[in-house]
Amino acid sequence: MQILLTNDDGIYAPGLAAMERALCRLGNVAVVAPSTEQSGVGHSITFLTPLVVKEIFTGDRKRWAVEGSPADSVKIGISEYCSKRPDLVVSGINGGLNAGINVLYSGTVAAAIEGAFFGVTSVAVSLEWDEHAQFDKAADIALWVIEKILANQTQPQLYNLNIPTSALNGDVRLKVVRMGIQQYGEKYEKRTDPRGRSYYWAMGGLPLGEAEEETDLMALERGFITLTPLYYDMTKHAMIDAMKNWDWGRLR
Repeated sequence: MQILLTNDDGIYAPGLAAMERALCRLGNVAVVAPSTEQSGVGHSITFLTPLVVKEIFTGDRKRWAVEGSPADSVKIGISEYCSKRPDLVVSGINGGLNAGINVLYSGTVAAAIEGAFFGVTSVAVSLEWDEHAQFDKAADIALWVIEKILANQTQPQLYNLNIPTSALNGDVRLKVVRMGIQQYGEKYEKRTDPRGRSYYWAMGGLPLGEAEEETDLMALERGFITLTPLYYDMTKHAMIDAMKNWDWGRLR
């Protein structure tokens, strides 16, 4: 099996190394990842400047560091650095959860979406932030989930996998849930620099309101590993027929 592994934390991230070690038990792994951290860049791509790629060696393992985004890494990884079209794209392990509407900002998830654009089963993997994160344990869990996905799915699909810290030291309980769409209560702390200029630190905040059915955010809070099938078609299909019947008139 040919596997393409990437991330948004950068080529030297410990989560990437742990996922590589685990995936080597499943097949041939090509590691193509951003040269520096690209958290929160979403699905940005590089097209106004050349895309520089450097070979990086760790022991006898060769990787490719891309001076671009996670999506760039997948694009060029599939086109140039996989021995054949990959059977699987994995993005992670990210240091920090990518659940709820954070999915829309995440470079980790964007890399998996890019893999899905190519018709390849793609999995974004994220672990709850911990200064002393147990990435190897999380990689073993991710590998178990990925093997189950490959054994059961009938066609290529895009998935978002999140692992709470509590799952690493207790029972591994997984829930298939939808992505939460509650807006976060964004807060900013205003400060003043030595020259008297105002600047702001984003403080985040808890999601506003409650969902009517269980979401990834809710399940993670209860200690469950969450798996969400995603789809990148942003069309609101239910509106198509209704909008066709609107009185559009004629442009004067």
